[in-house]
Amino acid sequence: MNFNIALLAAIQIASSLTTGLAILWVTYRVMQFFGERYCGMRAENNVAFSIFMAGVLFSVGFSVSSVIQPLVSAFRLLSNQNEGLWYLVSSFILYGGFYVLMAYIASVSITVLGILIYINLTPLDEFEEIRKNNVGVALVLTSIIVVLNLMSRSGVGLMLESLVPYPDLPAL
Repeated sequence: MNFNIALLAAIQIASSLTTGLAILWVTYRVMQFFGERYCGMRAENNVAFSIFMAGVLFSVGFSVSSVIQPLVSAFRLLSNQNEGLWYLVSSFILYGGFYVLMAYIASVSITVLGILIYINLTPLDEFEEIRKNNVGVALVLTSIIVVLNLMSRSGVGLMLESLVPYPDLPAL
């Protein structure tokens, strides 16, 4: 058994759970703040806003999960170096934090872009409709956000993959 790979697997599972929970918590709090502060809505008494919030949480979480493969690639390269255990763990945390932050920023940007596109495409005041508990508007807006994040997920993953420090190969 390769101890470094087993250690990386354990760290990856633990960090995925903690990072996932942290990202969902931060996103939920931001959505809650946005809903209460700027739209006068609370998820507890507005089904349309709850649907919208669920779509944003799913989109952000799913999009950030694209960071897993580039992260695994980076750590397999790092684990092949004969460095100490703490170097490996600290590298995992630093690379992981950077990759997750980049994916989170990209996902939130795509989500905001989806909202802005929908707002500019229709004559409705979407957030006023959601405030009125218009479930149809919430479903359409949520669908746009989810689809944009699904379509751009592989691009975000590829962008992060380009940051993996692969060794240079000799030219043929």
